[in-house]
Amino acid sequence: MSAVTEPAASAEATRARRGGSPAGRKLGGALITLLTWLLVFLFFFPVLWTVFTSFKSEAAAASPTPLINTPLTLDRYAEVFERGMGLYLLNSAAVSIGSTIVVMALAIPAAYALSVRRISKWSDALFFVISTRFMPFAAVIIPIFLLLRQFGLLDNLTVLGILYVGINLPLAIWMMRSFFEEVPAAIVEAAQVDGATYWRELWRIAFPIVAPGAAAAALICFIFAWNEYFLALLLTSVAAMTTPPFLGSFVDGRGQFLAVLSAAVTIAIVPVILAGWLAQKRLVRGLAMGAVK
Repeated sequence: MSAVTEPAASAEATRARRGGSPAGRKLGGALITLLTWLLVFLFFFPVLWTVFTSFKSEAAAASPTPLINTPLTLDRYAEVFERGMGLYLLNSAAVSIGSTIVVMALAIPAAYALSVRRISKWSDALFFVISTRFMPFAAVIIPIFLLLRQFGLLDNLTVLGILYVGINLPLAIWMMRSFFEEVPAAIVEAAQVDGATYWRELWRIAFPIVAPGAAAAALICFIFAWNEYFLALLLTSVAAMTTPPFLGSFVDGRGQFLAVLSAAVTIAIVPVILAGWLAQKRLVRGLAMGAVK
């Protein structure tokens, strides 16, 4: 009798350790799924409401009671471009894409030299790169502003792009270094035995392995440059103004600005969403690199 009951007790103990009965596990999974969708909705709802508000009239958008059943119109989008938003979108695209290209062109060989082909005192070099992000930009904005004003370089898109390179380069080097550390040493050694040059070893052997990670790093640098507000507000005025400072110009003291501001914000987030959607497969793979040793 004891020989029969012992396996049954062991099975019950095993089920208890695994989380109970199958019905209980299904219920738990359903609750987790429901909670996940609820959190997604809570995070996404402000964006959805902003897009919906962009189609309202200013009176309906400023109503103290949220109006759902209200006439929708595209007039706010026309007003946005009448105010010249097209120029500022082009400025944002130029400085974001240009600075991201330069950042990745510098970060990839630098990270390779700090991970695979390690230079002498590479840890000191890595610490120096990361230390450039220790000081907040607000602490150095006054010297930068005075220097640029002295040389007549305020409201200059090229200067703004150079500053974005300086901001994003340490982050890109840090990310790419963690990705390059995932490259198997045997592959690099085989390429060296075959007589591959340094640049061939980097771009033809190692880089294809870390390409998803490079895509993730480039997308993050692009988003940071596209959304940057502080420097663009203080160092530009008209010719080199980007989209984030331009959005502030829609704020009206009379309160009739919510609909047109929502339209401008909706237009401003489209490039970031589009870039993320196009790179989603590489982005997921890239962000997962380095997570498991």
